[in-house]
Amino acid sequence: MTTQPSEKVLITSASNGDFDAFNQLVLTYQNIAYRHASALVDDPDSAEDITQESFIKAFQNIGSFRGGSFRAWLLKIVTNTSYDRSRRIRKHPTFPLYPMGEDGEEVESPAWTADPSACVETTVQRNEESIHLYRMLDELPAVYRSVITLVDVYELDYVDAAEILHIPLGTLKSRLSRARLQMQDRLQGALHISLALAG
Repeated sequence: MTTQPSEKVLITSASNGDFDAFNQLVLTYQNIAYRHASALVDDPDSAEDITQESFIKAFQNIGSFRGGSFRAWLLKIVTNTSYDRSRRIRKHPTFPLYPMGEDGEEVESPAWTADPSACVETTVQRNEESIHLYRMLDELPAVYRSVITLVDVYELDYVDAAEILHIPLGTLKSRLSRARLQMQDRLQGALHISLALAG
């Protein structure tokens, strides 16, 4: 039985140009990166583009990774890519001419987003368990959604989360407190609805 290489080994191999090793890191972090991008922008297509661009940047710059949390390093790249994209769009707004592919069919998600190792049943179960929570998160304003996603969903510490979002620690704590209160209100509201339906 072959054991999966550790993250540290994968990072070292990727730093030496091993794309297969980097692809293993992509499979591990693609959902986290996409959710963070989605917390920063409200458009799923833009979030997907940001995620893909961020992984390309991460591969190009992985030699500059100096240890610590790879996840925090990657999410910082996602944040910067999102901010860069927003600035570009403000300066040069563009409109897609062809929402469909050349064959007239809807363009499919890029191949790198597919995780061939994921069991369909497990994926469906995991999605069903988290979809309600993510719907509530999506209802939060972006400034609150991003902090609560980083701290409460991805369990990053306050310092890393503040650095990723380029905000002071005090601002992060303040936004997180407001975000948690808003989530608590939504959860209580959902509980009341469930109890009323059950009754």
